Amino acid sequence: MNKKHIVIVGLGGVGGYFGFKINQVNEASGKYTVSFVARGETYDKVKENGLVLLSPEHPNDRTHPNAIEQNISDIKNPDLVFICVKEYDLENVCRQLKEVITKDTILLPMMNGANIYDRIRKIIPDHVILPTCIYVASHIKERGTVEHKGKAGKMIVGRDPEHFSSDIAWVTDLLQESKIDFDFKDNSITDIWTKFIFIASFGLVTAKHNSSIGTVCTDEKQKQEATEIMKEIKKIADKKDIQLVEDIIEKTFEKASTFPFETPTSLQLDIHSGKKENELELFAGAVLKYGKDVHIDTPFTQKIYNEILGK
Repeated sequence: MNKKHIVIVGLGGVGGYFGFKINQVNEASGKYTVSFVARGETYDKVKENGLVLLSPEHPNDRTHPNAIEQNISDIKNPDLVFICVKEYDLENVCRQLKEVITKDTILLPMMNGANIYDRIRKIIPDHVILPTCIYVASHIKERGTVEHKGKAGKMIVGRDPEHFSSDIAWVTDLLQESKIDFDFKDNSITDIWTKFIFIASFGLVTAKHNSSIGTVCTDEKQKQEATEIMKEIKKIADKKDIQLVEDIIEKTFEKASTFPFETPTSLQLDIHSGKKENELELFAGAVLKYGKDVHIDTPFTQKIYNEILGK
């Protein structure tokens, strides 16, 4: 029996952390074939030295995949692809994947955002896509080296609503064997939107003011702005029959208050470092588009979106 071919596309904070865990266990077991896809200096470093993960979970901080490729086009017959790229690369990566996947390839996006599943489905309409939500505090320390702090990373993985009865037991077996903390649910959409309401509201307000998560929780004006964005997202979720808890806004602020006061958001860091490619469209763009689709007005999100763009 041929080994299943596992592919991790992108070795940033998320792909590097989870890809490391999958590959290090597989180095010992040899049960799967694991390929990494990385570009530029990351490709060079990992090809030469392996992937490094600095984490209290892993005393042995290095792992070597069966193969590392620079181009998705060099991948052959993948059975499972973890898509771990920045959201602004998603469509481009999906178009490339479409050329190399087989009819049975399963796609597992490792990206937080309410519209990730829909965007992949638009380009790759017939395959099994597992909607997933990620929690992990990890980042690129230098090319080929990922640093992880805090609690173990966690995944919430759901069935594909369009292929509900597909047999994906081997995928959850892989995650379990790799000692990844995960919950498997029939429906992960509620979890994805619960996280989205947090990252979108806090991302947009911190980006507008160049502030921190703690400031949004304590500054009256910023708290009100975040609340208005959450209200708009909640209305959209209600219209789409996505079951968020009634007190989602209070719960989101409670969750935010557990972070160290000065914690920044990735959108705020990208906007204020002048990075052209950032996740503004992932947050504001998704709210505005979904609002339009389901006829819910989103004036507050639109206002903050325009302010961040300097309109």
